[in-house]
Amino acid sequence: MADDKKLTTRAEDFSAWYNELVLRAELADYSPVKGSMVIRPNGYGIWERMQRALDDRFKETGHQNAYFPLFIPQSFLQKEASHVEGFAPEVAVVTHGGGKPLEEPLIVRPTSETIIYHMFAKWTQSYRDLPILINQWANVVRWEMRTRLFLRTLEFLWQEGHTAHATHDEAEAEARQMLGVYRGFMEDWIAMPVVTGQKSESEKFAGALRTYSCEAMMQDNKALQAGTSHNLGQNFAKAFDLTFQAENGETAHAWNTSWGVSTRMVGGLVMTHSDDNGLVTPPRLAPIEVVIVPIYKTDEERGRVVEAAHKVKADLGAWTGRGATDRLRVKVDDRDGVKPGAKYYEWELRGVPLRLEIGPKDLEKGSVFSARRDTRAKAAIPMAGLPEAVARLLETIQTDLLAAARARREANSHRHVTSYAQFKEIMDGPGGFVYAGWNGDPASEAKVKEETKATIRCIPDPEFRSAEAPRTCLVTGEPAKHEVIWAKAY
Repeated sequence: MADDKKLTTRAEDFSAWYNELVLRAELADYSPVKGSMVIRPNGYGIWERMQRALDDRFKETGHQNAYFPLFIPQSFLQKEASHVEGFAPEVAVVTHGGGKPLEEPLIVRPTSETIIYHMFAKWTQSYRDLPILINQWANVVRWEMRTRLFLRTLEFLWQEGHTAHATHDEAEAEARQMLGVYRGFMEDWIAMPVVTGQKSESEKFAGALRTYSCEAMMQDNKALQAGTSHNLGQNFAKAFDLTFQAENGETAHAWNTSWGVSTRMVGGLVMTHSDDNGLVTPPRLAPIEVVIVPIYKTDEERGRVVEAAHKVKADLGAWTGRGATDRLRVKVDDRDGVKPGAKYYEWELRGVPLRLEIGPKDLEKGSVFSARRDTRAKAAIPMAGLPEAVARLLETIQTDLLAAARARREANSHRHVTSYAQFKEIMDGPGGFVYAGWNGDPASEAKVKEETKATIRCIPDPEFRSAEAPRTCLVTGEPAKHEVIWAKAY
């Protein structure tokens, strides 16, 4: 780190900036187990708010929460060939328990399809038992070789939805619906715009029929796969004998989906919005939305302004304009022995969206002084009607963050790139999203990955496609089967 105060800048070293920020903003810390992390209260508070918002959306779409075991029999993972092949390098295996070798080794779940569809098979006899719509909030373990706080760790927190349906079309509608739920959450809450679309065959989930993803652009112009939704077809149903009696009396295999997002979204939030002064948190996800800093010189002034600050906090906290269960989250920083400037620095680093300052002159004027974390814009706000004004300002910050991120993404999206040489220049230089034609051949996809480290992020949904579809493949010059988005990614 450059010194005790300043973070390494994004321009100087984006990776170092990110790591320093996560540590200094007290989002997470390194665990004694290499590759694992401890999520600190400031980071977990963001994750909690993500959980609550998503959980509400899951339940609105008819899903119920359940919980399945951390340990999976090794034989379960081996039942679905492409699934075990896809996860084999990442699997942690337990061979001993209670001081003795186990009769059958246990897999520490990297994902839960196998155990869940085993249970679904026990619970399903008739079409009347379908659909089954289950979600679980859990931890998983994937033995990653290269780890980074929040973005890729050995153990991480996530939710994984799993469903069973009577028909392919119902499963397809479910997979697409949940992709839309994710997109809505990411844009409305994280203020992180995403492109949705289908993964190529080589990039899809191991064992899936089709995989859909949400792809976000970070400030270094790399892509972050922020969430995925999979139509699993009947692969797992056949492996685990998940059958039901259809309306016509015949026995049929169910159609499954799975979908998930993880604490990786916290990393996405950091890299989408934060700056060289520290974390920038969208108000809807901020554990603290407003920090109030009393300004004073004498003990007499201290008594008056601290009392006023706590009254402002009480007024803001009591306001129910957003509903009785969504109160403004406010903190007063009335610590003695810490100068206002040091407090400003600390709360900027920690990403609190709005700072209010109250001093003797502000009391005389009947106002408070505000400072936005995102733009650092400052303005006086009258005490009269303060809760409403603060709530409006927070919503403006939320909206502005999304608009800024979307504008940055579009400014770094390159359409109609037809020359492979031009593509390489972009990937060697500023990077970004390159929309281009692809002939559908995995060999050309592999060639690009090997030569540039860029991958196909998705075949974008219609609303994200170029007005005029590319006619030729970026790599081979052959007729294009798809328009795809290429980018380097986390």
